[in-house]
Amino acid sequence: MSQIVECIPNFSEARRPEVVEQILAAITSVPQARLLDRSSDLDHNRTVVTFAGPPDAVEEAAFRAIQKAAELIDLNQHTGEHPRIGATDVVPFVPIANISMDECVAMARRLGQRVGETLDIPVYLYEYAATRPERTNLEVIRRGQYEALKAEITLPERQPDFGPARIGPAGATVIGARDPLIAFNVYLTTSDVEIAQKIAKAVRQSSGGLRYVKAMGVLVEGRAQVSMNLTNFHKTPIARVVEMIRREAGRYGTAVHHSELVGLIPQEALVDAAVWYLQMDQFTPDQVLETRLFAQADSSTQAASFLDNLAAGTPAPGGGSAAAYAGAMGAALTAMVARLTLGKKKYVNVEAEMQAILSQAEALRADLNRAVEEDAAAFEAVMAAFKLPKETPEQQAARDAAVESATLQAAQVPLENARRAVQVMELAERAATLGNFNAITDAASAAAMGRAALSAAGYNVRINAASLKSEPTRKSLLEELRALENRAIEIEARMRAVLEERAGI
Repeated sequence: MSQIVECIPNFSEARRPEVVEQILAAITSVPQARLLDRSSDLDHNRTVVTFAGPPDAVEEAAFRAIQKAAELIDLNQHTGEHPRIGATDVVPFVPIANISMDECVAMARRLGQRVGETLDIPVYLYEYAATRPERTNLEVIRRGQYEALKAEITLPERQPDFGPARIGPAGATVIGARDPLIAFNVYLTTSDVEIAQKIAKAVRQSSGGLRYVKAMGVLVEGRAQVSMNLTNFHKTPIARVVEMIRREAGRYGTAVHHSELVGLIPQEALVDAAVWYLQMDQFTPDQVLETRLFAQADSSTQAASFLDNLAAGTPAPGGGSAAAYAGAMGAALTAMVARLTLGKKKYVNVEAEMQAILSQAEALRADLNRAVEEDAAAFEAVMAAFKLPKETPEQQAARDAAVESATLQAAQVPLENARRAVQVMELAERAATLGNFNAITDAASAAAMGRAALSAAGYNVRINAASLKSEPTRKSLLEELRALENRAIEIEARMRAVLEERAGI
């Protein structure tokens, strides 16, 4: 499964289309860097670009874009409503598929070092990549904008993470890794920017408003605007933000005129807004026609591809990946039973617990699905370690250390999957006990898939543990595995009792 990273750089230019086009050309000059969106605001004098692709391609495209922007944009000549400190003001990486936040943090730091050393541009790291707690927040880094930073960059608290402690015409660049963000603006039926500023103050988290909301009031095209970044739409949905703005606007005798997106938005955020406004309390995402169709098509394609790879005459993917896949199927079946129970009058008393089972099962399904690739990668790392040179004593020592480290990882990955497999079994047993009777054998099948995953993962733990030189490490791995297997035996016994009691089988 391919890794996909999204990058959403913000450039301090919108009024010279030819400059924006050259920056976009720098991005698309990298094969596999796919340009998804561009949004230019003349009043802000700012362009937000969205592109995505494999990590290496996205990282290279981001560097080329920063380089081109530094050539073409002089912050001494720049004005606009939006705060900024650099020609390329901010460059966030967002994990989208089969990649962790830690990997995106590593990308941000590599890029930051390269930009600082190669382009002589000061670089600050923010959000998950921040090296100082106070720099997690972008607003802190951007305090006073370009003009203030020029005077203050030599102060200890304003020293960059990479690059020189001096500011040139391209300013400084902030690079980091973050969760998906929604850039969202609400326009009011007034030109009084003070009203927008008061509403922004009421809405944003920093002044006592809604969590995960950053907001400011500006004047755009003669209309007051509340400009926002929503940093966690799961915990503060977009509909809640709009309704608070609507209520605050009413206090000042104005109203919402319209709203706009800057860049892209996760589909889930729009679905959440529709569910909120339509009050569809029993809605589930797979009720969207396109979601159901695409999910079925994607799952069929991915399943066929994985099975083809499993059947190929190559050592990876192998038994460890198959174990993770079996566990993911068990989690998926458990989620199915939970969904078949939720919303049914007969099972209203277990609604809360089934919702919890559903949430945990889906999290396990995602983890085990990713682990299919992780196990194959762990095996390949062992093979790579064995291929290291060993002609000299130094090389032999380095090779031995690399083999031991890779082998330990190859044992730890299936052990983690064994833990997840037992969790799947426990959830499946609860689903069989409390869930929809008509799906009781599906819950039993989920537990069986979890048990199969545990057995297959256990074989991989044992074979790799046997190769470790450290006796305490080997002992610790095997003791935990045996404890997991004993828990599985207990769960299987309880499952048999549930099947006999509830279904007579």
